[in-house]
Amino acid sequence: MSVVRAEWVKFRSLRSVLWASVVVVALMAGIGALFSLGQARAFMTKGSGLDPTAASLSGVLLAQIAVGVLGVLVVTSEFASDSIRSSLAAVPVRGRLLAAKAATVTAVALLIGWVGGLAAFVVGQVVIDGQGAPSASLTDSGVPRALLGAGLYLAVTALFGLAVGAMIRSTAGALTVVIVVMLTVPIFSAAFPEGIARWIAKWWPSMAGLRVLTTVRDPSVLGPWPGLAVLTGFAAVVLASSFAVFARRDV
Repeated sequence: MSVVRAEWVKFRSLRSVLWASVVVVALMAGIGALFSLGQARAFMTKGSGLDPTAASLSGVLLAQIAVGVLGVLVVTSEFASDSIRSSLAAVPVRGRLLAAKAATVTAVALLIGWVGGLAAFVVGQVVIDGQGAPSASLTDSGVPRALLGAGLYLAVTALFGLAVGAMIRSTAGALTVVIVVMLTVPIFSAAFPEGIARWIAKWWPSMAGLRVLTTVRDPSVLGPWPGLAVLTGFAAVVLASSFAVFARRDV
């Protein structure tokens, strides 16, 4: 716990972290409102295809990059400044140091996800209701799970960013990997052959994990918890690999 406290002190001493967290929460609500508006209008035209909860939580698409970057910087910033040597001198058990960093970034990502998710949900439902489309409430089936899942999804994403940062040690390189895996491949999946596109929609880690934000069942993809389990398993493998690399590689 003393190592965790030390990492928390280093983490909160960065003013940019606090402001970035506030901005991400605000953007989650803003982007969720825009998606809610667009999907509510589409529903009023077509009469189907609306998941009010998932629409309001669409800002997670942006937040995942922000927390992924946060996870990367927790490690790579120390390599860039060479302060990692001081950290390892104070905590020679490398696994303990990396675990403390993981605990810190997980707690922050969970908070961002839960606070931002709740704000986005409330704003999004107001927007949807204002368009005359059916909105959701906090007591509806699947809504508490989706809001819980928003924090869990971002926490796993932050851990993935930390793991990649620990292995690559380069901020630019690690950020590229995080953005490609979490965002670029899903965005351009439609350009792949149909069979590959269907596989990506169902099994790609970020695509599968996002199912936890939905309340309308789609039989062609994984369910909410199985989808999050795929993302978590993927991140766990990468994180375990990062512990092994971090423990053996010279600084």
